[in-house]
Amino acid sequence: MKEKISVGILGATGSVGQKFIELLSNHPWFEISEIAASDKSAGKKYKNATTWNMASLLSERIGEMIVKSCAPNLQSKLIFSALDSSVAGEIEEEFARNGYIVISNSKNHRFAQDVPLIIPEVNSDHLELVKIQNFGKGAIITNPNCSTIGLALALKPLHNNFGLEQVNVVTMQAISGAGYPGIPSMDIQDNVIPFISGEEEKIEKEPLKILGKLSNNEIKFADIKISAQCNRVSVIDGHTECVQVKLKNKFTKKDIIEIWKDFKGEPQKLKLPFAPSNPIYYFEEDRFPQPKLHRNVDKGMAVSIGRLRECSLFDFKFVIMSHNTIRGAAGGTILIAELMKAKGYLEKD
Repeated sequence: MKEKISVGILGATGSVGQKFIELLSNHPWFEISEIAASDKSAGKKYKNATTWNMASLLSERIGEMIVKSCAPNLQSKLIFSALDSSVAGEIEEEFARNGYIVISNSKNHRFAQDVPLIIPEVNSDHLELVKIQNFGKGAIITNPNCSTIGLALALKPLHNNFGLEQVNVVTMQAISGAGYPGIPSMDIQDNVIPFISGEEEKIEKEPLKILGKLSNNEIKFADIKISAQCNRVSVIDGHTECVQVKLKNKFTKKDIIEIWKDFKGEPQKLKLPFAPSNPIYYFEEDRFPQPKLHRNVDKGMAVSIGRLRECSLFDFKFVIMSHNTIRGAAGGTILIAELMKAKGYLEKD
């Protein structure tokens, strides 16, 4: 693009906000023009308002940028929200009412009837819902829960080709999913914590909307039973999920692997900057996938799958792994913005 689109980031000092800044630093389409955070950070230079925890160096331009308050007086009309759910709902709505396109990583609006919950390769058609939102030129679009994204990407080809009846999933989720400073070291080292507040409910419900069908400006949720158990483990980045599925139609292991390998969506067809070449990578080796080895596959935007085998209780079982702060948070949200730009959704009539 000859001229980049200016974007603002809400909640820029937090861990997801920092990941937005890192990933957008050299984006070919978008340029960070404004950053906003809580009142305690507003008015400070960004480098003084936060402790930078990314692996890359903070750019001087962003470091010198003055943090603004989260009020709808920003010049950028495209807004990435990394706000905590305790404050995100009202602030995001206020921005949307004032004509901003808000793409949110928070849970607050995910189940509003007219708000799309988007994984670009899975349900890009759900973006049509923004046309019926009552925000004038503004809109709210949501990115799903980080574990939901890896799971739904793996399930989409199965659902389309074989039909899904039941899903059982057990997650082993990285500590970065708890934000910074996260879980005390004495709690997580040499330990597994078998509870993450609200997580199981999200994973059991969000895929039903994402895999649902849009008809007459309404999403009919997919008729699939999902049971989830969530655990926090001592891994920095990368959520691993052990999945069992019962299919409506019987197919072979070879059929499933071919369907996964062939799966592509709108981001791949449009060659969007953040789109992985292949949304799904299947590994034949029994010991794969592993977070340490595979979380950064294809820019950290791909889902790695392995260990597909028949299941004595369901039909098949397998392991998936995806990067929770890239694909599951900031990167996935940026991909939504790229898709909206390519499809003409950034300008509402």
